[in-house]
Amino acid sequence: MTIRHAQQGAHQHGDHGQHDHGQHARGQHDHAHCAHADARRRQAPLAMAEADRLCRERGVRLTELRRSVLAALYETHRPLGAYDLAEILASQSGKRIAPVTVYRVLEFLTGQGFVHRLVTRNAFIACPHQHDAGDVTVFLICARCGGVDELESPAINAAIGDLLATSQFTPAAKIVEIDGVCAHCHGSSGAPGGAA
Repeated sequence: MTIRHAQQGAHQHGDHGQHDHGQHARGQHDHAHCAHADARRRQAPLAMAEADRLCRERGVRLTELRRSVLAALYETHRPLGAYDLAEILASQSGKRIAPVTVYRVLEFLTGQGFVHRLVTRNAFIACPHQHDAGDVTVFLICARCGGVDELESPAINAAIGDLLATSQFTPAAKIVEIDGVCAHCHGSSGAPGGAA
C-alpha cells in the first residue's frame, strides 16, 4: 500500500490559505502568522462548543482545567507534551500545575475524542472532528514548521482494514504518522526535504 501526500479521495482537515514561504527559506517560522496555526484558531470556537455539547450529552464534565488544556492545544498547530501544557497553563493562571495532572486531563480529552496523541512525539494535538470508531487517522507532521495536518481517507481505511483482517490483528488505535515537509514549507525549497 502506498500512501501519498495528496491521496485522491482523501479529506484533509484544515485550510491553510496563504503562507509566507520566504520565512522558511530564511530559517525562520512565525508561528503567530502560520497558516497551520490560523486554521487551528478558526476551528477552536466551534470545536470547543461541540466539546461542551458532547460532554453534556455523555454525562461527563468539561471542567475548567480540561477546557483550558483543550483551548491551549487549539492555540497552536504544533503538538504539545504535558510539560509544555503545564508551562502554558502556569503562565496563563499564575499557578503551577503538575504534569501528572495534565496527563490525567489529556487522558480524558483523548478518551472523549477531542485530542489525539502523536506517539512519535509523545505529544498531543486537538481534534475538532468526531471520527467514527475504527477510522484510520493520518497525520502529516512537518519537520520544518512543526505543523500537523490530519487526513481521513476511505481508501486508506479500507486498505488498512484489509491488512488487519488478513493478519487477524486487533489494533488499539489506527493512527498513521508521516514525517516530512508540508506544502507550505516545501514551496520554499522546491524539493521535498530540501534545505530551508
